[in-house]
Amino acid sequence: MRDLPSTMALRAFEVSARTLSFTEAARELNLTQGAISHQVKNLEEQLGVKLFHRDRQRLRLSDDGTAYLPFVREAVDRLRAGAEFLTAREDSGVLTVSVSPNFAAKWLVHRLGDFIAGHPEIDLRISASMDHVDFARNDVDMAVRHGTGDWPDLHITPLAREEIFPVCSPTLLQSGPPLERPEDLANHVLLHDLSRNDWPLWFAAAGVEPIDVSRGPQFDQTSMVIDAAVEGQGVALARRVLAARDLIAGRLVRPFDITLPAPYGYFIACPKPAADRAKIALFRDWLVAEAASDTQILENAA
Repeated sequence: MRDLPSTMALRAFEVSARTLSFTEAARELNLTQGAISHQVKNLEEQLGVKLFHRDRQRLRLSDDGTAYLPFVREAVDRLRAGAEFLTAREDSGVLTVSVSPNFAAKWLVHRLGDFIAGHPEIDLRISASMDHVDFARNDVDMAVRHGTGDWPDLHITPLAREEIFPVCSPTLLQSGPPLERPEDLANHVLLHDLSRNDWPLWFAAAGVEPIDVSRGPQFDQTSMVIDAAVEGQGVALARRVLAARDLIAGRLVRPFDITLPAPYGYFIACPKPAADRAKIALFRDWLVAEAASDTQILENAA
């Protein structure tokens, strides 16, 4: 069985046959005239026929070239249609996004209705995990990661900077013990996630002696800490991103303006070759717009 010609050789022949010019074919295919001539010559040698007559720098299809051309055009058209089909499939259909459980619960899930309504062609799948997804092994298109953003093998888009500050419910602020100075926190229940290290750092930033941070309930998810604060169960140190929705809605308030900068932020990550795919770009742009809106609202309210 004869080996199949290369796709480039078929394209060189098809465009040359259509334009009757190696020069025009080279311009259309972004190659040199010599490269086009070489591809056609190799194709002729492989097939054992002459596809063109070359008369004083003028091309004419031979009888064999004329007979062969419809087959090549059909093959090229089908390859083009296949590529367009795959591109359209990548630009719509399932979009799987990996996020942390905290980000999903406190930031993402409640906002998805507008995106889903505006993009019915995208079948959104949210995968919540504390682990950073391995794009080479997992069937995931993109991720929202919490960290430094230093992942050089991925396409990275900053989503939101991070900072930490105390929050509580308005009811607690109005009816609980006074909460006018950082020292007043000694009379309140402090809420904790798995690490109790942030409260001493915040007290240091506030310039006061830390109170006993060994007391107060502890939760294994930051979202639970924020929800407990919403319910008036105590005062929590909250990440701005995760507390934004409750702050904007008035379910949480900041008793103090003192903010503790955080070393980490939120970033959108995806494999570099996939960064320009339409469905990924659409969701990435939507995420960035939502985060920017939160920032503007919170800054205007400050």
